[in-house]
Amino acid sequence: MKIALAQLNYTIADIVGNKEKIIVALNKAKESAADLVVFSELSICAYPPDDLLDYPHFISNCIQAVEEIAKHAIGITVILGSPTFNESKIGRRLYNSACILQDGIVKHTVHKTLLPTYDVFNEARYFEANSSFKTIEINGKKIAITICEDLWFEMERFNYSGNPLEELSKYRPDLLINISASPFNMHKKIERLNVLKNVCMRYALPLVYVNQTGVHTDLVFDGNSMVINENGSLVLECSNFKEDFQIFDTEKENREIDFKEAEETELMHDALIYGIQNFFGKMGFSKAVLGSSGGIDSAVVQALATRALGAENVKAILMPSDFSSEGSVLDAKKLSENLKNNFEILPISNVFDSFGQTLKPMFEGLEFGLAEENIQARSRAVLLMAISNKFGHILLNTSNKSEMSVGYTTLYGDMCGSLSVMGDLYKTDVYKLARFINKELEIIPYSIIDKAPSAELRPNQKDSDSLPEYDVLDQILELYIEKQKGIEEIVQLGFESALVNRIIGMVNRNEYKRFQAPPIIRIRSKAFGRGRQIPLVSKW
Repeated sequence: MKIALAQLNYTIADIVGNKEKIIVALNKAKESAADLVVFSELSICAYPPDDLLDYPHFISNCIQAVEEIAKHAIGITVILGSPTFNESKIGRRLYNSACILQDGIVKHTVHKTLLPTYDVFNEARYFEANSSFKTIEINGKKIAITICEDLWFEMERFNYSGNPLEELSKYRPDLLINISASPFNMHKKIERLNVLKNVCMRYALPLVYVNQTGVHTDLVFDGNSMVINENGSLVLECSNFKEDFQIFDTEKENREIDFKEAEETELMHDALIYGIQNFFGKMGFSKAVLGSSGGIDSAVVQALATRALGAENVKAILMPSDFSSEGSVLDAKKLSENLKNNFEILPISNVFDSFGQTLKPMFEGLEFGLAEENIQARSRAVLLMAISNKFGHILLNTSNKSEMSVGYTTLYGDMCGSLSVMGDLYKTDVYKLARFINKELEIIPYSIIDKAPSAELRPNQKDSDSLPEYDVLDQILELYIEKQKGIEEIVQLGFESALVNRIIGMVNRNEYKRFQAPPIIRIRSKAFGRGRQIPLVSKW
């Protein structure tokens, strides 16, 4: 049997556009003499549609689109994902389904069994879990179909029961097909491969796994669809971070291929560029603006945005104050020249002085402090948002995860923006990324990379005045946020108790800031946003 793997980039709720994209791939599969073409989970509406699933007409439109696609399923079988109504009226009103299209109609549906409710997933909010099992006959082969059983990753850890594969294996299937919407993180690719290999070896079944690609605001989907044989050997692999279409022939000799694993910093780089491109493309935007300080964070975001959108579509705004060093201004200019970006210099000294004069009756006799530092950051934000409003440019946020974790950011200041490009990168990651960007040519001036990080909001300020060195800080943050270790566990790993308590206290106190942050492109296993929901007010 010839099976087409259609790895596509869908847009959430663009049911007509997704339908047309599916039909194009379906016809391509026909031209390739494929017997079966497989699309990803919820492909008709894209994953995750979230509370759009609460609108009955949204579901009806999805089902109608699937029926229209079915008319093209003549001489070929199609498997695609769609929400469907739960006709039993018992439990949730919807199923997350795989629709099997044959002979011009929707011939069968298979519903998702394991509904993830951890990290970024919340499927039990919308869907009823499947409780009946069957295989589908296609070209004389018994096919077991499962839907993004991402809980395969977690079953042993959380002792989940109800593995659909145990039930399906009783029917002695010839092939397992998994349609998926599995989000990317930097370690997911190898984890995913190992889990799928183990499934194939445990049940002695070949597996066709089809994942969606694309980015939906914060969630990156890498694709990486694949075929693994019954011995657990990888025999076909689709691309990362782009659409792909591959044909797998079960009757041909399918030799094991090498697994292509990119270096971690390269994965960061490619995922963030993909995230920027998809955000702008799917929202219908083309132009970006950002504040360029001459520091490492804004420099890396500017370089990534330029690669994603083109030099002519990125505008840098330099906003020096009386505390900005001459070197920082020169570095920011040099960066824009290297990237061939347009830039403007808008000094904020007069703006800052004006605020000072207005507040003088209330601030008289008080020392210069955090309030004055934040006024500078908010002055810059006002200018950037004015430019965004006037010219239709989208403001990119340049904060990193280290700063956002401990609150070393200004609410309504440097936290402004429509998209946080690096909110899931620790400061040490930012430096790695800068060096990666410079691997062939000095794009980011090394004077930016080599100088001590500073917000430059008061005389001779350095980040190290308020924070430990980033190589130490980031280790503690990763242990607490990603690995969910407690204070005592972190201290036992060799970190100073007072420091750990101080850092974790800062993280916990600043949840209210992160609650108001722009959406963050997720590249780690635990990003701020939908994947980490902590009460704003608690004694934690």
